[in-house]
Amino acid sequence: MLHVKLAYTFADSAALRSQLDNPLFDILTAIHGAGSVGQAAITLGLSYRHVWGELKKWESALASELIVWERGKRARLSPFGEKLLFAERRARMRVLPQIENLVAEMEREFALAFDPGAHVIPMYASHDLALPRLKEFMGRSAKLHLDLQFRGSVECLEALERGECQLAGFHVSEDRAPGSMTQKAFKSLLKPGRHKLINFVGRQQGLMVARGNPKAIHAVPDLARPDVRFVNRQVNSGTRLLVEQLLRQAAIATTSVRGFDTAEPTHLSVAAAVASGLADAGFGIQAAAVEFGLDFIPVMREQYYFVCLKEAVDAAPIAALRELLARSEWQSLTADLPGYDTTGAGQVVSLSRALPWYSFRKPK
Repeated sequence: MLHVKLAYTFADSAALRSQLDNPLFDILTAIHGAGSVGQAAITLGLSYRHVWGELKKWESALASELIVWERGKRARLSPFGEKLLFAERRARMRVLPQIENLVAEMEREFALAFDPGAHVIPMYASHDLALPRLKEFMGRSAKLHLDLQFRGSVECLEALERGECQLAGFHVSEDRAPGSMTQKAFKSLLKPGRHKLINFVGRQQGLMVARGNPKAIHAVPDLARPDVRFVNRQVNSGTRLLVEQLLRQAAIATTSVRGFDTAEPTHLSVAAAVASGLADAGFGIQAAAVEFGLDFIPVMREQYYFVCLKEAVDAAPIAALRELLARSEWQSLTADLPGYDTTGAGQVVSLSRALPWYSFRKPK
């Protein structure tokens, strides 16, 4: 078996998001997007000779072609090169949240060490592409440090209840009918009079499929077809809960969905699994599908909320966060994320108004 060692560099906040970089995969990504070795070199700020030399070096080490040349056509990755690229991207998307969690812990310790009076907001949140941008925006604009840890939605609310964080992030679809699986999962963890909701973003959730939709997947019932391989999200994630609720509404048993128990930890790793050909469909946000060049079939709109205790919502750190979310600058920072909507961002919403699970008798 061939053993290859890869070295990565980690960059945080350079482009409002964390990145893991490796020279080989940077080159493959640039060629995949540009269709030209020369254009890839320009994109990367490298010489044509250097890029060409790196390709030849790795082709020799891997004993396989990485690019295909055809007269009169754009350069493209070979089947092996494309498989290698998407396998690496999938692995990177899976590990990046863990690295970001580690970095968040280190940043919190540094922030407190250098400024004991620094405002640090410990937060557990369901995975979202806008959250790293918010973290950078808070630090730059208000010197607020967001100690961000990615977890499943249910885990986040449980952590808030245990006092392990000051802010929790979860998302819920527009289908919030009493008796739904969403109610059963969240109602016991959210208490009127104790918790307050803060609007963060609206998102489009739907089916992610390969470009051109070769399997002709158009709706949730198609997931039960024997020729469709599905990739799911992890247990206790809000998106997995939505998938289970949609399958129940369509009277489809989870055992009928091929790959239902195959789980990925983020929207991006689900998209990477579909892009690499390991699955025919996944469920996630539109922005993740677009990032990996996938087709997207909208299924529902959802709202992503922050949750805090009632007494914390007007305290200095959370009040400052709400003010930042209401700024037009924050709206512009999310404008390039397809399917996102920042209408009402920063507004406080009561549980009884946002979620139709709580009813109170009128006083006689």
